Amino acid sequence: MPSALVEVSPRVSAALAAGEPVVALESTIISHGLPRPDNYAAAQNVTPATIAIIDGVPKIGLGPEDLERIAADESAIKVGSRDIAIAMARKVTGGTTVAATSVLAARAGLRVFATGGLGGVHRGAAESFDESADLTVLSRTPITVVSAGVKSILDIPATLERLETLSVAVVGFRTSRFPAFWLSDSGHDLDWRVDSPEEVADIMAARDAFGEPSALLVANPLPTALQLDPGVLDDAMGEALALAAEQGVRGKAVSPFLLDRIQQVTGGASVEVNLTIARGNIELAAQIATSWAARTGEPR
Repeated sequence: MPSALVEVSPRVSAALAAGEPVVALESTIISHGLPRPDNYAAAQNVTPATIAIIDGVPKIGLGPEDLERIAADESAIKVGSRDIAIAMARKVTGGTTVAATSVLAARAGLRVFATGGLGGVHRGAAESFDESADLTVLSRTPITVVSAGVKSILDIPATLERLETLSVAVVGFRTSRFPAFWLSDSGHDLDWRVDSPEEVADIMAARDAFGEPSALLVANPLPTALQLDPGVLDDAMGEALALAAEQGVRGKAVSPFLLDRIQQVTGGASVEVNLTIARGNIELAAQIATSWAARTGEPR
């Protein structure tokens, strides 16, 4: 049941009550990537529920005015899971991270969430201890997350080890290899593979029956023909990492610095791939939500 602490839009509320499929979307898909008409078009035959905090109110299913606010308001901040209550108390407006979106979606009773890429363990984490809150939040949040793995700027082997340690289940969608966001294959094997949305729904039902409290991560790779050129990415990554070290970029500033630099070096090609990833993940999440609703008659 939705929590009284979150405001669920009438459209999403009606879908939840009727047991119709719903897909949670992070507001940063609107503010930092996929144009608004495209994200809704990708979520065909389901109710899209974009999540953000508006004037201190966690909202599930943004209306046109709130979507415009998130897209255009330069004072909007990025809200992580640990920031939700503070943002509420301070009555601020902000887009939600993967961690915060997962928490709010689960609190509202949603079961499927589409994002671009998951956060993970950063390079050099043995010294900096820099690890995304996405991992620990997913270890205690029962939601199915569709993502294209994690970005190549992160330490992918360490991220997979942390997911295992935290008991976050990972399945590859029509692949046995973990994707690396811009690339279809990170070079790392997965233990489990699924080949249809119905199989994901079966796993969700089994996890519910067993009382699993953590998330299910569905790794959805780009088609190889649509991935960023691996050679171009390697060159861009090497240049970005060298420049970050030269300029002394550290901590939370590293990821946005690297992403911005990679965008520049690739001539914007990385951004186009980002949009393709977002569309593909929303489409798959919609199919999973539809399979889940057909199986259970419950809201998703």
